[in-house]
Order: sequence, then structure tokens, then C-alpha cells
Amino acid sequence: MQKIVIICGPTGVGKTAAAVFLAKRARGEIVSADSQQVWRRFDVGTAKPSREECGEVAHHLIDVADPGDEFDAARFVALADEAIRGIAARGRVPFVVGGTGMYIKMLVHGICEAPPRDPEVRGELEAEIERRGLPALHAELAALDPGSAATLAPGDRTRIVRALEIFRITGVPASALRQQHGFKERRYDALKIGLDLEREELYRRIEARVDLMISAGLVEEARSLVAKHGAACRPFAAVGYREMASHIAGETTLEEAIRLIKQHTRNFAKRQLTWFRADPEIRWFSPKDLGAIEAAICQFLH
Repeated sequence: MQKIVIICGPTGVGKTAAAVFLAKRARGEIVSADSQQVWRRFDVGTAKPSREECGEVAHHLIDVADPGDEFDAARFVALADEAIRGIAARGRVPFVVGGTGMYIKMLVHGICEAPPRDPEVRGELEAEIERRGLPALHAELAALDPGSAATLAPGDRTRIVRALEIFRITGVPASALRQQHGFKERRYDALKIGLDLEREELYRRIEARVDLMISAGLVEEARSLVAKHGAACRPFAAVGYREMASHIAGETTLEEAIRLIKQHTRNFAKRQLTWFRADPEIRWFSPKDLGAIEAAICQFLH
């Protein structure tokens, strides 16, 4: 069974820097498991690896979809499988790195089968969003499927619609379908490394990273993307871009948008940690403990 190294954890914890260092030491290449870094032209707000980092270690599954494309866990798994096969064929080690827990879980344990999309149900839900607003549908999901609602941001239109669609088609919460699946299949021999920090330090890093994104041109990037693709395209559901879209539309000041990005990113990090903490296979380290992580990787690979 193919061995892979997984490096996961909350946003802002330092996964990219740690993964580049470790992959270089282990002759590895990185497969991104980040649901936002797949989008072309959405660069600053997704904290994509720098040119220097991509030059040090090959990265895969970044900039693989246009903003109007459909992209889900099944497509991620197919592309990741292809990338991993190529990395292994070159005699190198696949490092799967990111914070999208469902992508990682399905890569290792297989796809959870769900009913296909129903255009009629989906149309009804989209109409309800226009009439009642997305927060009302998120509240409805929280009542019907609290397990799914707890993992989704209130502004994640695509996944809220999908979770409600599954419930209306089957009468069963999406979280219950995932639980029934059990994710018992093992597709890879995976070493799972989780990175975490003390809450105060993690939040300081998150706030500093948001400030850096603003100085790197997030406002200008978002304005250009709204003009080209419209604020309704899927990548604008992500934290950072949806607050910028609100500011560009004149609904909030820049200062308020920045405050909300920081708050929502902290909330997102909490949800990520809740997800990853539920996986007993993850071995947790501080991103500062690179020596201990490297030792664990060496032992796993040999």
C-alpha cells in the first residue's frame, strides 16, 4: 500500500512552511488538500505557497479549477490520486498538506456515497436563499443536521445547499450518512501529523496573516475578481473574500471587513480543530518541533 505523509491543522498554524522544510528533507512533493487553493486567480486571500516555496518543493492541486467550475471532494480525490501516483513513480514521497478535513478523510478512507444532485430541490433552495437569506437556511440546517451545520461557515452557500439537498432527498442528515459510511476503507498507508499551537499564539498568527494579506493587495485582488467573475461565484464563499465582497458592495467599511475576516478566520480555525481532534490517528506536534516531526516521518518511511 502506498505510503503518504499527511500534515494537517488549523489555518494560520504554519503548515506550508513546515511541509516545505520536511518535504525537502524527505525528498517529497506536496499535494495541497486545501479547498480554496484550487481556484485560479484567487491568490492573496487563500495564502497560496509563494513562488520561492514552490521552487523549493513541487506543489500539486493548486490552481486546477476556474471560479465557475464545480469542484468537490470526489474531484479532489481523483486529482490527488493521480498526483500521488506520479510522485511515487518518480521515487519521491507524497506529502498531503492542508486544512480541508473532508478532503483528507475521503482521500485516505474513500468517498462517502450521497444522492446525486436534484435540480428541482436545488432550485427550491436557491429560491429560498433569495427570499429568506442564507443565514435562515444555515439555521434550518442547524436544526435538521447539527452535525453538518457545526462544520460549515454560515456563509458557505454551496455546502449548506448540498447538506439541505441531501436531507430533503433522503430524509437523513448528511452527517448521519457519513457516520453510516464509517470511512473504514483504507486507500493509503498514511502517517497523519497534526500541527497546533496555544490558542493565543494561533490567534496572533491569524491576525498577523490577515494584516499581511491586506498589505499584499487583498482588497485590490477581490475588486478585480468581483468585476471579472461576480461575487456570487463559489470562491467568494470563503472567509476573506466574502467580507471583501461585502466591503466592495458598500455594505461595510474596510475596517469592519478586516475585523470580520479576523473573527471569522478564528471561528474557522476552531471548526477545523474540532474536526481533526476527532481523528485518533493524528499525532499532534507544535510546528516548532520540526526535529521530532522529521524523526516520526523517517521512522514511518523506513
